[in-house]
Amino acid sequence: MPRTERGAAVVDFVLVTTVLVPLVLGIVQVGLVLHVRNTLTAAASEGARLAATADHEPAHGAALTRARVAEVISDGYAGDVTAGATTVDGYPGVVVRVRAEVPALGLFGPAVSLDVEGHAVEEQPP
Repeated sequence: MPRTERGAAVVDFVLVTTVLVPLVLGIVQVGLVLHVRNTLTAAASEGARLAATADHEPAHGAALTRARVAEVISDGYAGDVTAGATTVDGYPGVVVRVRAEVPALGLFGPAVSLDVEGHAVEEQPP
């Protein structure tokens, strides 16, 4: 190996690493934010379906949503859950809303606000 190329591998490694590591960490963080959003949406939809049954109220759907979010992710994301009446394509229904702050840059970075909803048409008694 000629003397002029000594240490070139170290420089190449540092240059590639400074680009590759933030890129990989960014992809992982986007995946985590999407996982939280999808989990909140699924929990809100499940809560709305429960609240729309004939023998339950919107408060039952909100409670189920909180329980599912706390079970899958964390209690911290289940703090702002509301449920109420709405119309779904002209029919009476239930909506469950979840609002949560998700860190966008690591565990301590600035947060992204997520607002998700789950809707269901109410069961009508026979």
